[in-house]
Amino acid sequence: MSFASEGRGLGTPQPGAPTDSRRVNVKPFKRLVPYIVRYRGRAFAALIALIVAALTTLVVPVAVRRMIDFGFSAQAAELINSYFSVLIAVVAVLATSSALRYYLVTTLGERIVADLRADVFAHLIRLSPGFFDSAKTGEMISRLTADTTQIKSAVGASVSIALRNLVLFFGGATMMVVTSPRLSLFVLGVIPVIVLPLVGYGRAVRKKSRQAQDTLAEASSYASELIGAVRTLQAFTNEATAKGRFSGAVEDAYNAARGATRARSVLTAIAIFLVFASVVLVLWVGAQDVLAGDITPGRLGQFVLYAVFAAGGLGELSQVWGEISQASGAAERLFEILDVEPEIKAPANPAAMPVPARGAVTFDDVRFAYPTRPETFVLDSLSFAVNTGERLALVGPSGAGKSTIFHLILRFYDPASGRVRFDGVDLPTAAPADLRQRIALVPQETVVFAASVADNIRFGNPDASDDDVKRAAEAAHATEFITRLPQGYDTQLGERGITLSGGQRQRIAIARAILRNAPLLLLDEATSSLDAESETLVQKALTQLMQQRTSIVIAHRLATVLSCDRILVIDKGRIVEEGTHAQLSASGGLYARLAKLQFEAA
Repeated sequence: MSFASEGRGLGTPQPGAPTDSRRVNVKPFKRLVPYIVRYRGRAFAALIALIVAALTTLVVPVAVRRMIDFGFSAQAAELINSYFSVLIAVVAVLATSSALRYYLVTTLGERIVADLRADVFAHLIRLSPGFFDSAKTGEMISRLTADTTQIKSAVGASVSIALRNLVLFFGGATMMVVTSPRLSLFVLGVIPVIVLPLVGYGRAVRKKSRQAQDTLAEASSYASELIGAVRTLQAFTNEATAKGRFSGAVEDAYNAARGATRARSVLTAIAIFLVFASVVLVLWVGAQDVLAGDITPGRLGQFVLYAVFAAGGLGELSQVWGEISQASGAAERLFEILDVEPEIKAPANPAAMPVPARGAVTFDDVRFAYPTRPETFVLDSLSFAVNTGERLALVGPSGAGKSTIFHLILRFYDPASGRVRFDGVDLPTAAPADLRQRIALVPQETVVFAASVADNIRFGNPDASDDDVKRAAEAAHATEFITRLPQGYDTQLGERGITLSGGQRQRIAIARAILRNAPLLLLDEATSSLDAESETLVQKALTQLMQQRTSIVIAHRLATVLSCDRILVIDKGRIVEEGTHAQLSASGGLYARLAKLQFEAA
């Protein structure tokens, strides 16, 4: 699969969708070569151990032949002892090399998958927000966990077993020719009959395995979404509906997995029957040759053992081939993520941001539509400027485009037309990281991580000291509730801060923004979750904070914008009014109507 654009997401095929069966199984594994090269010393040692183990196995039939032909007599008792002594030494080498192979290959697989997981996660968090507008979080987690586990199984076991059995097959086949060219013709003649079904049916296994993985990812995505909103789920008593839908998704995943397993089972049955039927045929022909005196019993025994090794190796390859095909689909899904290019990224030669930063923002005739709704412009010919140190408020009904303005300032997206500038620098010409380091954000949907209170606040500045964290918390009026927590600043908060109230989470987010100490402050409904007392305290802190930097405030509660220098009223992506609170209240426009509704209700 390929991606024409990051904004389209991964485009995972629905279960049952066709896949390109012409693609070679091994192709996705070629992308793993750079990871293997990092640990080429360990990989080379594992290969040597694998070859030694396979070659020592191939020595055994020679000893068996000589023992049968020359050892069964009273005069050859000493010869038998020597052969058995050699076999013990061979077994010791085989055991040691096999143990080394297992250790080296397994740890190599663990190491490669750990690096791959780290790279995929690092790439995911660099992708633009537009990618996540369509990609499902649960599916991304499934690819990071279930798919990497499939690859670990292949790299850490299946590939090793495949290589070992390839050596046994080719080594056994070569020794079969050396032992008896005539009998070898019977075996080599049926190899195409064995290999062609393996290759053809292996493609079907790969297709069904990919389908099973996609279906499981769908179920994981749905479960992740439900668990993240379990309180809403229970509040609306939708447990039975959710259970039924998830059970259906799991059943679909099971049926897809069963189909893949059935395909692998049939593949294994076909391969084993063909392989060992050929061994039986050769054994019958060899028995006729022994009776005719064309070969010795020992040579026939040696040939049969080599035939068993070769057949067993080929039969084992049929099972491993199915596992590798399944892991190939997993690798393909992971590298699909790594192949997605961020739409928002730094240019080759980014423009330098002014130092010191002023926090001035300019929108010049900006039009913008989200990638998921390209036909609907959220902002339409929007122009305004925010001067250094100014406190600007954005007011308007829901869906007017206020939060979108923040998204463009942070360069989560680029406008369809027009220009956005920060301190006079066009945003597409600057490195996004340089821009965002100059901005502190308090989002509308407060994000609190499953970490300690201190670590959550320190997210605004990872290098901040404990004293800095405490000062930021005090400025956000969060100290009072933090000190009441069981371990104070070291208290571990639940996932998404579920153990805190909405107002407490909001103050943690404000403390984080204060700690960032950036020249531009973006406040998106920063006091929306606070009660009246907390709102008064936090508003005082924010008012003091805004005096030292440029601030843009989004607020539905108009009481929070009274201290702003200027108010822009946004409606349907356009500025419909501009002025101070007093001017707009007297104008009788949209702002006046909103203010009348709120203040009269209060």
